[in-house]
Amino acid sequence: MTLIEKAWKKHSLWLYLLAPLSLLFWLLSSLRRILFSLGIKTTHRLPVPVVVVGNISVGGNGKTPTVLAIVEHLQSQGYAPGILSRGYGAQCKDFPYHVQCTDSATWAGDEPLLMAQQSLVPVVIDPNRVRGGQYLAQHCDVVICDDGLQHYALHRDIEIVVMDERRVGNGWLLPVGNLRELPGRLSTVDFIIINSASTEHQHEIQMELVPQALSLVNPESTDKYAKPPAEFDYLMTGIGNPQRFEDTCASLNIVYHNTLFYPDHFHYTPKDVPAGAVIMTQKDAVKCYGFALDDWYYLPVKATFSEHFLSDLTTLLNNRTPVKHTNGF
Repeated sequence: MTLIEKAWKKHSLWLYLLAPLSLLFWLLSSLRRILFSLGIKTTHRLPVPVVVVGNISVGGNGKTPTVLAIVEHLQSQGYAPGILSRGYGAQCKDFPYHVQCTDSATWAGDEPLLMAQQSLVPVVIDPNRVRGGQYLAQHCDVVICDDGLQHYALHRDIEIVVMDERRVGNGWLLPVGNLRELPGRLSTVDFIIINSASTEHQHEIQMELVPQALSLVNPESTDKYAKPPAEFDYLMTGIGNPQRFEDTCASLNIVYHNTLFYPDHFHYTPKDVPAGAVIMTQKDAVKCYGFALDDWYYLPVKATFSEHFLSDLTTLLNNRTPVKHTNGF
């Protein structure tokens, strides 16, 4: 956790010394939105509907499991979705890039690789969302944009915001607070999902991340390690909100003796992990597969939502969807 993230968490008073920077951030972001609304900057509409799953804050809020759950639901409804990602941390430079399940997390990025392996639908990464979306739209009938709520160059048909117990923090924009946009932006989106916390308003949708069975990071590990150990030496993770992973393990009575917290999107090497039994998230596991030891495990989770969310999403999408086509890659 960085110094400023610790300050946000503690509501440190020195943050308000940065208020002029937050004002500058607001001026620049507001000007950008005005330019798009006036048509001075162009918003591009794809030939297929776009569903953006994002947030107004920085840090991990649970977007990836939300995207995966939506993709699975849309497939059950006859859609052929694809996922568009910025590809944060990816080393590939030739865009748009279609992620392969055999890619390394270093090459394709941890979250894009995880989504490709879990969903088995096309996942395309491109920092230029319009270009990546145009490529993906040739092969899918709905584009699910992982993050990108503030990328107004790409028209979106449905906006979904995912938040956790931190909600809007202290209500300030970066860097005094953790917000990319002011809380009033929430009144303009289609759905607000609250991850692993109680809802405060009737229109909010509650999401829970339901733990699945512990799995070996290296599926080729010997039978000796087919059953997880009674206690782990380390809980290790590099995600935006490591406390949530600790809380999940505690709810399952998973015992561990030490914690190793790395920055979000951290690229692991063998020297980063001491000897011993390790438990990690699935996002960490995709980065450790190539050198994982036999007693390394990950805890998968699956997103579940309040009743009617997925059906309401389908209804809204059907009302905004042109004639469907499925060409495939």
